[in-house]
Amino acid sequence: MSGAIRQAVILFGGKGTRLGQITRDIPKPMLAIAGDRPFLDYLIEMIERHGYEDILLLAGHLGDKVAAAYDGKVVGGARLRVFCEPVPLGTAGALTLVRDVLDPKFVMMNGDTLFDINLRALERTAQAGGALATLALREVPDAGRYGRVIEAGGRIVAFGEKDPTHSGAGVINGGIYVLRREILDLVPKPPCSIEQTIFPLLVARGQIAGQHFSGYFLDVDLPEALAQGQLELPLTRQRPAAFLDRDGVINVDSGYAHRLEDLVFVPGAPAAVRRLNDLGYYVFVVTNQAGVARGFYGLDDVHRFNAEIQRRLAVEGAHIDRFYIAPYHPDGIVPEFAIDHLDRKPNPGLLLKAMADWPVVKDRSFLIGDKESDIEAARRAGVAGHQFHGGDLDAFLSGVLRGHLGDARSERRR
Repeated sequence: MSGAIRQAVILFGGKGTRLGQITRDIPKPMLAIAGDRPFLDYLIEMIERHGYEDILLLAGHLGDKVAAAYDGKVVGGARLRVFCEPVPLGTAGALTLVRDVLDPKFVMMNGDTLFDINLRALERTAQAGGALATLALREVPDAGRYGRVIEAGGRIVAFGEKDPTHSGAGVINGGIYVLRREILDLVPKPPCSIEQTIFPLLVARGQIAGQHFSGYFLDVDLPEALAQGQLELPLTRQRPAAFLDRDGVINVDSGYAHRLEDLVFVPGAPAAVRRLNDLGYYVFVVTNQAGVARGFYGLDDVHRFNAEIQRRLAVEGAHIDRFYIAPYHPDGIVPEFAIDHLDRKPNPGLLLKAMADWPVVKDRSFLIGDKESDIEAARRAGVAGHQFHGGDLDAFLSGVLRGHLGDARSERRR
């Protein structure tokens, strides 16, 4: 299978006229949600925590304001670059602006739609299927508002026109795509719409596929949808977390593992991470790396090893939301790390950091570790701990989830 995709494109060019005067002086994706957080920030966060490193923003209306706020910014492990349309080019035409910097495969999404899905799962389907375009699909109760998608045998065979007068449940285009760069060869002279011109061409060629997802979906194209987002979007970030130790849980503990050739997944580890991603958990790695304090390797080696974990997981449709590292040991020889730091398990610092960085639903969260120090760190942080003694991690996780999901259902019935 091909390597993991590293690039994502967010596309927005419309003036947002259906939202009235509020988009006269500000691009629609930069409208504030529940305070001062722009809608666009929710999209960027979703992309970055999936492990994408290069995010291109293709801006039309008031693009200079987008560039001033985002161009060159670094969010987590991702770099942002803004490209402004000189004139309206359409959703396909805008891609021709960045032809020279596009990777052979990339993820693209609309800047005014949030669809909370496992992006790496869509990518895995696209990599395996070989279509020029693979779309994330969503069943909604009012498909007429968006236009229906008709499927057969895993391929999309037709797109229906928008018709609010003929509503009812149906499948729609969720506004997230995995595309191959060759798609640009089909783009005529701009302006050109990818939805109205290119996708029908791909239908005729049998080169467009879809995958169903059921995650939270919001298109902020109408005042009532924007008001809905003000109430709901912040809540979409509140989710339980799975804290995973690294060596011995995700990868085989070969003793101070830090070389890329040392990376061997524990049986069932990619499937376990994918399961947690699909269920909507944050997945945080919390790992002691005493080898740094002892001088066996450096922090750069740890980061490279973690990046390789992320890359290999992505190929399996999975991702880690964030790695938290404790490079400390009181018997170390590197002075700055030769301490018993709060972050070093059994101390709870790494878990507490993650819960400060993200809106974690603590009472539904848990840790899986292979040592007593992991379990003690979980106890001190106030989350459940489960000790993994080897075997298949996904099978072990299934038992953990049965207990936690069962407890959650029981709590709701009270």
